Amino acid sequence: MDNIATVAVIGLGYIGLPTAAILATNGLNVVGVDVNEKTIEAVNRGEVPFVEPDLAVHVTGAVSQGRLKASLDTPSADAYIVAVPTPFNAERSADLSYIEAAAKGIAPQLQGGELIILESTSPPRATRYMADVILGLRPDLSLNGEGGKPTIDVAHCPERVLPGRVMIELVTNDRIVGGVTTRAAERAKELYSVFCQGEILLTDDVTAEMAKLVENSFRDVNIAFANELSVISDKLGVDVWELIRLANHHPRVNILQPGPGVGGHCIAVDPWFIVDADPENSRIIRTAREVNDAKPVWVVEKVLEAVAQAEAGADVAIMGLSFKPNIDDLRESPSVEITRTIAELLPNVLVRAVEPHISELPASLAAQPNISLVTLEEALATSAVVVLLVDHHEFLDIGARLDEQTFLDIRGVLSR
Repeated sequence: MDNIATVAVIGLGYIGLPTAAILATNGLNVVGVDVNEKTIEAVNRGEVPFVEPDLAVHVTGAVSQGRLKASLDTPSADAYIVAVPTPFNAERSADLSYIEAAAKGIAPQLQGGELIILESTSPPRATRYMADVILGLRPDLSLNGEGGKPTIDVAHCPERVLPGRVMIELVTNDRIVGGVTTRAAERAKELYSVFCQGEILLTDDVTAEMAKLVENSFRDVNIAFANELSVISDKLGVDVWELIRLANHHPRVNILQPGPGVGGHCIAVDPWFIVDADPENSRIIRTAREVNDAKPVWVVEKVLEAVAQAEAGADVAIMGLSFKPNIDDLRESPSVEITRTIAELLPNVLVRAVEPHISELPASLAAQPNISLVTLEEALATSAVVVLLVDHHEFLDIGARLDEQTFLDIRGVLSR
């Protein structure tokens, strides 16, 4: 394979660490780079600092074989994969500071001939921005050999995996690879072919960036339709779960399931990158984001109504804090926002959070004195109002456990 024997993966989060592990278990020497010392220490012990099925087997095996190690410092390598966060700023434009920091760490290590891939979900032209940062620090290098300078190859390959199934989908999903140059795309394809069994589709870098944003925006728009239906149905006294089930019997209709909002590092963030790139023409995408961002407010209002109708001093149990079922990922989770808001608006009410995949509350909730992390049994025994926000496996039989509590079934568990 080309001349790539060593790979540095910058960022050992939910995408970077699985990517590093799968490369290492397929024979490459990999160094994972992260700013978190605890993450570095955990990986070097062969441990995984977050919940992801099957990842621990790969990490443990790769570390024990000497194929994977972690470091605070960016090393010299044949290829670099950048998998750092790309959050949005207060005005919902992309924050590229993590990408810039990664580029500044890579630049001093380059000699020419290296492949640099941005995996982070990014706004259009972020890959070229990363390349510009590197070349600004290394004017002795180029992207196409102009002036006889040594070249570097820069590409974008967005991750397209589902938390909870990352180690499966890394291998089986098709991949999109976009190169700043044709040569960069072809080299990136060759690297991903080490482990990817899906089709690897080549394009340019900006199209690859947009493809990932479009995929998540498509999902966001469809979720917004379901969430809007749930609000309308509630006002009309219609069971939205039955309504969707009936409508989906049409051969060309497939309405998604509503929930408390949209969370995670992709769907809740990526559409704003398109809106920021072209505010005038992204009207549906913007509206969908606004509908989904408003859903947690509607849930809070339903909880406040339920507490007001319950007997004085009624406590609230929140079922689930993660942004999707059966994982520990709280990023952009509407459940966290809902829980914090309820605690703030009802300071004399005890809010008991049940999240079986974490051992301590996130800082935003731990700061609220009336929020505690408890077991499912304790929550059901002591709370008059129960709110199911995440349909973890542990909650699917909750109907049989309820007594006389007021139950707000935001995920439609009782209708399954």
